[in-house]
Amino acid sequence: MNAQPSGFWVNWLLAVAAGVVVFGLVLVVAPSIAREGFSLLVYASADRIDSFDQEAVRYIALSHAVIGGVMVGWGVALFYVIKSLFARGERIAWNLVALSVGAWFVPDTSYSLLAGYWQNAMLNTAFLALFALPLWATRGVRRNRA
Repeated sequence: MNAQPSGFWVNWLLAVAAGVVVFGLVLVVAPSIAREGFSLLVYASADRIDSFDQEAVRYIALSHAVIGGVMVGWGVALFYVIKSLFARGERIAWNLVALSVGAWFVPDTSYSLLAGYWQNAMLNTAFLALFALPLWATRGVRRNRA
C-alpha cells in the first residue's frame, strides 16, 4: 500500500475544484460579467456580444447559466471526491478526477478549435494544467484498491 498524497497537492486540487464551483456560479449569478468576460476573450471587446440581437444575447445568457450549473455540480463532486477519497490515496479517486477532467477537456477543446475559438481552447488548457500538475505529482501515490 502506498502513502497518501501530499497535503499540498490535495489542497491544490481542492482549491481548483472550488475554483470550478466559483467560475460556474459566476456564469449563473452574474450573467453580465460572464458575457463581458467571454466577449473580451473571444472578440477582444467586452461589449461585442451585447451588440448581438437581443434574442441571441438572452440565449447566450441561458447557455452560460446551464454550463455554469453543470460546472457547479462537477466542481462539488470533484471537491467531495478529492476531500474524502483522493486524500486517502484511493485509486478510484485519482481515476475519477483524471477521467472527468479528460472527458471535459477533449470534446470542449476539440470543438473550440474546430469552430475557430482558439481562445476558449487556451482557457481550457490553463484549467487543464491546474489539474494535470497535481495529478502527475500524485500518480504513484495510490492504494491498490479500485
